[in-house]
Amino acid sequence: MGKKSGRLPARSRRQLIDGIRRRTMAPECAGFPGGTAWRTGQAWKEGLDRWSHAYRGVLMPIHTHSVLLDPLTNRGTAFTAEERERLGLAGRLPDAVLTLDQQAIRAYEQLQQEPTDLAKFINLEQVHDRNEVLYYRLLQDHLAELLPVVYDPTVGEAIKRYSHEFRGPRGVFLSIDRPQDVRRSFEALQLHRDEVDLVVVTDAEEILGIGDWGVQGIQISVGKLAVYTAAAGLHPARCVPVVMDVGTDNENLLNDPLYLGVRHSRVRGKPYDSFIENYLETVSELYPNALLHFEDFGPGNARRILETYGDRYRMFNDDMQGTGAITLAAAVSALKITGESFRDQRVVVFGAGTAGVGIADQLRDAMVRDGLEPKEATRRVWLVDKQGLLVEGMPDLRDYQAPYARPASEVQGWADGNIDLLTTARHVHPTMLIGTSTTPGTFDKEVVTAMAEHVERPIIFPLSNPTEKIEAMPADLLAWTDGKVLTATGIPVDPVEYGGVRHVIGQANNALLYPGLGLGTVVAGATRLTAGMLLAAAEAVAGQVDARAPGAPLLPPVANLRASSATVAVAVVRAAVQDNVATRQPADLVQAVQDTMWQPVYGPLSEKEASP
Repeated sequence: MGKKSGRLPARSRRQLIDGIRRRTMAPECAGFPGGTAWRTGQAWKEGLDRWSHAYRGVLMPIHTHSVLLDPLTNRGTAFTAEERERLGLAGRLPDAVLTLDQQAIRAYEQLQQEPTDLAKFINLEQVHDRNEVLYYRLLQDHLAELLPVVYDPTVGEAIKRYSHEFRGPRGVFLSIDRPQDVRRSFEALQLHRDEVDLVVVTDAEEILGIGDWGVQGIQISVGKLAVYTAAAGLHPARCVPVVMDVGTDNENLLNDPLYLGVRHSRVRGKPYDSFIENYLETVSELYPNALLHFEDFGPGNARRILETYGDRYRMFNDDMQGTGAITLAAAVSALKITGESFRDQRVVVFGAGTAGVGIADQLRDAMVRDGLEPKEATRRVWLVDKQGLLVEGMPDLRDYQAPYARPASEVQGWADGNIDLLTTARHVHPTMLIGTSTTPGTFDKEVVTAMAEHVERPIIFPLSNPTEKIEAMPADLLAWTDGKVLTATGIPVDPVEYGGVRHVIGQANNALLYPGLGLGTVVAGATRLTAGMLLAAAEAVAGQVDARAPGAPLLPPVANLRASSATVAVAVVRAAVQDNVATRQPADLVQAVQDTMWQPVYGPLSEKEASP
């Protein structure tokens, strides 16, 4: 662990080992220790000593050109003359030697010439495939600008084009048609049990706001890990992206001759559950210290997997827990302004899928921590979905929605038939209105004014994205509430001038929270992720802004994401210690977090310089 940790990807280690084998068995290998007996221990060790050296804890081949082929070791024109001589790179590079700073300037200039965000995504992906240090340097230098390019929303377009734009694999591809391959798929990475900190997996059933994209969802795992590294310094060599290809119900993909996934509808039921269990057992055995991040699973599966295995494995579901925690952070800031407590809130969530119910859970838990009984806290949350307010006895009610369904007797007489959002607002008088519906314009003037009639400072979070799916824009919310609304959105929004005040709109971006949460989990060596750790992360995010100033945002900007992630990580480690799940308790916590954060710099090449 730490800035010097990591290993070459499996491909490069195999190249190194194969090269040693060829050299030791070749007739011209006169004087090489061990001759053809390279399989024996001492000769093998001497072979490694002669033909490799440590690079920031990474095995690098010497006297081969493979350093130019692997993105983790390649530094291109930044190799010095002495390094080129030592590595046998004479004639393989232009004469000039550039610094990483100069390479980053040139790469950014090239990026700026791309006409669209999708073209920029492809450009960055090509840099990623050539030179990981340069890639992450670019992200770190321009994180606020490039975050929407490497992740949401641009990654959604890249996912749609994946099979047609395919240039090479990155990650682990697990097919439900070959469950016997799960173990050897990971073993092929040749990573030691202590060399993996984080595994991000998706089955791609509910990708962002675009739905089911089958095997092409691997890009969401890759993109998520890019954010973890850029924002929190998790070493890219210690992170593994995974897609579970369980089929797809997307007919366009199944009929596309170039589609790269299995060609059948999604497998569900017992075979799916067995596949999930196989994955969890295998990964946790091979990499017992890794945080297992689940991303963009379908609503039913996401919750069921977390509830079934959450106490047994070190797991995190960003769509449920991450979205809930970042919304909780915004609510913490808002309540500092209103002076109220969580136990006093009446919450209406519009959109009762994975994210909406995850938010409901986090806010309910906050009410319980504030003194309410669990049943009473649950009764202070109303869920409205496409069929209206959720009511007991509805035929299409899902199991994870059921705890929030209202008794039929409670809403008798509210409406003839299903109860819509406006009717709910008029009867409930909510203090908080949260949107995860992806239904644009549903927080209209009539709904907002009905809420504002009974609340001095209405808290309204339209969180759906992209822009064309947001429930309301902040400018309208400010106008309809005479500037009194407290709002955060799921998309980046420019500041809004109203009533002589410049209102900066905070973005409820999960990237403010999950990278620091993951980093803190790694530093603490936490055996599992607790509610206390999630709360600590949310409070650490909220604590980075003074929302009480006129027009101030409820959440910090993503521009300072790396510093923000470090702050979150420190709070998470403290919570892990308090919850008795930490296996490490660093004496200097702040320094331990800083030491763990990998920096995109070219490290030393010699064994002496690379040693701790």
